[in-house]
Amino acid sequence: MATSTTPLAERIRPTSLAGLVGQKHLTQENSILQKAIESGRVPSMILWGPPGVGKTTIAHIIAETVAAPFYELSAISSGVKDIREVLDLAKKQTGAILFIDEIHRFNKSQQDALLGAVEKGTITLIGATTENPSFEVNAALLSRCQVYNLKSLDKNDLEDLIKLSIKKDEWLSSLPIELKETEALIRISGGDGRKILNLLELTVQHLLNQGVGRQNKKEGKTKDASLQITDQAVLEVAHQKIALYDKKGEQHYDIISAFIKSMRGSDPNAAVYWLARMIEGGEDLKFIARRLVIFASEDIGNANPNALLLANTTFDAVTKIGYPESRIILSQCVTYLASCPKSNASYLAIGQAQRLVQQTGDLPVPLHLRNAPTKLMQSMGYGKEYQYAHDFDGHFAGQEYFPDELAGTKLYDPGPTPRENDLRKYLKENWKDKYKY
Repeated sequence: MATSTTPLAERIRPTSLAGLVGQKHLTQENSILQKAIESGRVPSMILWGPPGVGKTTIAHIIAETVAAPFYELSAISSGVKDIREVLDLAKKQTGAILFIDEIHRFNKSQQDALLGAVEKGTITLIGATTENPSFEVNAALLSRCQVYNLKSLDKNDLEDLIKLSIKKDEWLSSLPIELKETEALIRISGGDGRKILNLLELTVQHLLNQGVGRQNKKEGKTKDASLQITDQAVLEVAHQKIALYDKKGEQHYDIISAFIKSMRGSDPNAAVYWLARMIEGGEDLKFIARRLVIFASEDIGNANPNALLLANTTFDAVTKIGYPESRIILSQCVTYLASCPKSNASYLAIGQAQRLVQQTGDLPVPLHLRNAPTKLMQSMGYGKEYQYAHDFDGHFAGQEYFPDELAGTKLYDPGPTPRENDLRKYLKENWKDKYKY
């Protein structure tokens, strides 16, 4: 008996939220999404999360539950012409839903083509993305959509999914399957439900091809009566049938966390290892480069200002140069950032400054710091007594720049690195009567 040509993930796709494995924060009783679907008033939305966690399934469940006309496009293969054709059809119907997979791959003009229809309610848009929509979906479209964050499936979710598929699928349920071990299935899938189901199906087919579970006609009994799913059987198939990693596949969020923490801990060896894990997994290289720019400022800052320059140059270079050459550029930047002295003084300073603003509100700008482009403003004292720093020795005037209520407040405290010690020395010499450096 051969498996169906339809993938297992498609064969057992649930038709109601109750049958969805995982995402309980979105689908449980009285959740916002569940209430919206029950009421039939579903908002346009962006479903954001890693691969294989139920984004497409939720879109299909919504359409089926509210009995709405359903159109589906893939941003990989569709263009503005395809969008307009769907919108023309949707105008003749009521409550049509347009599902766009990988919506982050649409460029600005393609996303703009959706704006009017979403705003007028011609369609309810459901976009699926593995990328942070704040960066990849334009602001105008994003403001018209609710964003729901889907999480990777955890170990319990994945085990439930395996057991459910063996019980529910017509083909698998007809076989004498015995689930002995799940560690390999779970580890390789990395929280991706689609991936774990594909691997399970391949493993079952592999065991059948080896003759396991088939009846011995001469003896009139079954040889190896059950198809035993073991870690060894799964690993045999994984090496033969699928790549070990998939884009955004295995432990995406854990790996980027380990990558950042390795650089912060000044270990270039571990950092470049995690970089390789992401590259081999097909990670978006611009995503990696973007994190390097953030890291250079947040974790190195003025301990080595060149770090931000190199990280920003790396982002530009990666944008211009494709794989595989860009891996070398990323490696250079990662090993450099990991080897730099670290300081989070700038990061702490802006956090402290924002908290101060939240506590003290909109304090007035001192008159001497205000511009005076008109005679009226001059007559009101705008700009009066402002001291131009370059007119003083050392280009330092020592004037008050805070609102009166905050005079003398120190927010920036340089770290103990050599470069920051130079900054500290300069500030201490100039501000010795005001700030304690």
